Amino acid sequence: MARHLFHRLLFSLPALWLVLTLVFLLIHIVPGDPVEQMLGEGAAPGQISTLRHALGLDLPVHVQYGHYLRQLAHADLGQSFKFQAPVRRIIFERYPATLELALVALLVCAAIGIPAGVLAAHRRGSSADRAVSFFTLFGLAVPNFALGPLLILVFSIAIGLFPVSGRSGPRSFVLPAATMGVALAAILTRMVRGAMLEELSSDYVRTARAKGLPERAVLFRHAFRNALIPIITILGLQFGTLLAGAIVTETIFAWPGLGRLTVQAISARDYPLLQGCILVIAVSYVLVNLFTDVLYAVVDPRVRLQ
Repeated sequence: MARHLFHRLLFSLPALWLVLTLVFLLIHIVPGDPVEQMLGEGAAPGQISTLRHALGLDLPVHVQYGHYLRQLAHADLGQSFKFQAPVRRIIFERYPATLELALVALLVCAAIGIPAGVLAAHRRGSSADRAVSFFTLFGLAVPNFALGPLLILVFSIAIGLFPVSGRSGPRSFVLPAATMGVALAAILTRMVRGAMLEELSSDYVRTARAKGLPERAVLFRHAFRNALIPIITILGLQFGTLLAGAIVTETIFAWPGLGRLTVQAISARDYPLLQGCILVIAVSYVLVNLFTDVLYAVVDPRVRLQ
């Protein structure tokens, strides 16, 4: 298993390099000057050229790219233009907030999607199945940028039950986690329903029922257990999506995480900070996929990682 994981990690390095290269090129192509953002519109031309030279932005793009790769090889993500601090320190201060929010959102997603999917498969064609189908349609149709403000209007402003924004305690997790988790719960529900329907039509399930096993044992001890592989796959992909796609939700709720930091880096044309954020997000996605591979072998002993 260790050899397989090492090979997967090794094969992920070209993908990480490609992502970083594309981000580096794109942020240099997009119009906007970080020096003018830092000094303001009234800065003298001499000040602008001096600061641009100090930051190395007057060098050709390929020279800046080579300098960036050399820094990266020494685990140096550079200095933030906006915050005037090491990028590595800024990201490590913000990353735990995003990780916590993603974990809570994943729990919300699993708590909704798994029971709803099992119920819909168990009562296929019933009113419960139709209700679950309506929920999945609603979850897929309503985007985060619409659901988030709606939850704020209802549960923060109208009722006053949860804080509007910030990361000030356990209650502050509820609305952003629900915003991120509902759409993913709809996807997970459909996946669980499909996997359970396939398992419930298998011969071993009919045999278990013929032996007189309780329906709960048939559903969870037999069918659900064999349906875990596709469920783990979608959960792993969704967790990576939560880490990478928290930009909108963190911006709506002023969550001090990596997604909001990425938006700030884009607005300020902060090249080193943006590159550092994308790198951490990409590495997180790779590590989540590796962890998912490990879970395959834990859940299903038939899986052999070679």
